Amino acid sequence: MLIYAKNKIDAEALTGVQTPEATSSHTPIPHRQLVDMTREAINRAGFEVTEEEHALARGGLRYFGGFALKGQDITGEDRKIVLGLRNAHDKSFAASIAAGNQMMVCENLCFSSDVKLARRHTTHILSDLPRVLSSAVAKVKDHWTDMSKRIKSYQQTEVESASDLIVQLVDAKAFPARDIYKAVEEFRNPRHEEFKGGSLWTLYNSITENLKGSDLSKLSDRTMRMQSIFDKVAQPIITEEDKALALPA
Repeated sequence: MLIYAKNKIDAEALTGVQTPEATSSHTPIPHRQLVDMTREAINRAGFEVTEEEHALARGGLRYFGGFALKGQDITGEDRKIVLGLRNAHDKSFAASIAAGNQMMVCENLCFSSDVKLARRHTTHILSDLPRVLSSAVAKVKDHWTDMSKRIKSYQQTEVESASDLIVQLVDAKAFPARDIYKAVEEFRNPRHEEFKGGSLWTLYNSITENLKGSDLSKLSDRTMRMQSIFDKVAQPIITEEDKALALPA
């Protein structure tokens, strides 16, 4: 499972989703066209889609998708790289593509970068999409390397106060306040043997475990905010050079 959503559909079914008429200030992107163009960008970059899932919300006005990729130097036994895609016809958020990782053992998904395909759905958005998508996908390998360094750093950093860090996440709107105790309990007693130990990596996975199944439209922003906070306490510190490998916002 790549994305936790109620209304999953086959990609072919996206063809039947009606796209609103364009106006002078708003040019909606058809969900199916965005998916097809993303696949083309993935192929051009030399990656292979090993799995994909798609979902709709709000009667088809909002779309979410996930593409698991494999390619040279981005395969691992414990995790896989996932491109997240989202689109909206109701102006609720900009179309965007996000690079993330999913742990094999638990299917927790966490994004480290989110590229807006357009600040607004302007008149020239469709002609600009191939270039923007290709630029985003081309940085997948760098994202994989950057996340490898982050994981190692988190594993080497002991957590002094999990609750304090979780409260920081709540303040930063990276985690819902109602789930604080659930995250603390998951940190104390991880359900997966691989995450036991009391490190920042343990806490990271306790957070992503409790974000699983939450609002997909907020997931990339929440997980990026979490990593921004955790990077400040990680040992060895994530360097500015490492951060520069991430996709631009």
